[in-house]
Amino acid sequence: MLIVASVFCGSLGWSGNVLALPVVMIFPALWAMSPSRRVAALVSAAYFLAASRGLPQGVANFFSADLWPGFLLWFAASASFVAVHAVAWTTHPGIGRAVRYLVAAALTGLPPFGITGWAHPLTAAGVVFPGWGWWGLLATAAGLLVMVTRYWPAAAIGLGGFWLWSAATWTEPNLPERWRGVDLEYGQTLGRDGSLEYHRDLIATVRNAAGEGVRVVVLPESTLGFWTPTVARLWQEGLNELEVTVVAGATVIKGQGYDNVMVVVGSGAAGILYKERMPVPVSMWQPWLRWTGEGGGAQEHLFANPVVEVGTTRIAPLICYEQLILWPVLQSMLHSPGVIVATGNGWWTEGTSIVAIQKASVTAWAKLFQLPVVMAFNT
Repeated sequence: MLIVASVFCGSLGWSGNVLALPVVMIFPALWAMSPSRRVAALVSAAYFLAASRGLPQGVANFFSADLWPGFLLWFAASASFVAVHAVAWTTHPGIGRAVRYLVAAALTGLPPFGITGWAHPLTAAGVVFPGWGWWGLLATAAGLLVMVTRYWPAAAIGLGGFWLWSAATWTEPNLPERWRGVDLEYGQTLGRDGSLEYHRDLIATVRNAAGEGVRVVVLPESTLGFWTPTVARLWQEGLNELEVTVVAGATVIKGQGYDNVMVVVGSGAAGILYKERMPVPVSMWQPWLRWTGEGGGAQEHLFANPVVEVGTTRIAPLICYEQLILWPVLQSMLHSPGVIVATGNGWWTEGTSIVAIQKASVTAWAKLFQLPVVMAFNT
């Protein structure tokens, strides 16, 4: 029953509906109720696998393969989450169990274990305590710790009350004034078509937005393809005499690998704005290629550029995978940004709820810290 409840918890909480996120706060109680370390490991695996259930199909789409590589990666990705919670489990109730869960939550939220630390229960803080900021995060952490003690019914009732009040008064995060995120439907051709026509179509989209009074346009991850002086010059000329700034995804070749970046382009200047801190493991981030001297894959910039500036606005940039894990968001929030900018290229997620989960996660963080948010995704 604990395993079945854990599957329900992971699948409903991470369904892509932001208001369902607080369901994940049940997981610590299920983990604590486990009668043995083996059951605790199975409960943890059931939760993580249910939460990340879209991965096998997504991997199959990305690599144009059958589901078996996706299943292997799905189980491999769960290994750190399951191992940490299995080791942290204890038969002794009380403060000791709470401390052990705190350690497990910290380890799965921070590198190196946090590199695959999806589905972290703390993400629900923005739904339960919208606008509370760091105090809301601490209150959620405290509630999760009480959930592993014998007082869990009181914690569940208290957190549930805040959740119901939040749901009854819920509003979506604001969009910054004169900013716009543009969703695209280019599928897997996004960024792979370097033709002049492709770029001119995108520039026309931006010019139309500028004609409506928009001053900052955000385009999805990888939109501009390879970032070169020629592409930069083309966009500068295309935006000539317009008071508009474009923030768009691109790829920069670097040594034996590449950087997944956001660039900023205006009529007067163009350059790299942000380098992704944590690219998607395996499909993009492949550190073993450097270890073996082969080279290749996306470079990680783990704790670099947590905030960047667009004009006079300080933004917290989150590209794709960074929206699913804990530490990039919290690192950015430590620097008091004014806007969250989230981009993604989700063509490979067809048939899954991965993009919806990404958007729900970003929305929850924006609500927690009461920040406007701009999102732009390609599907």
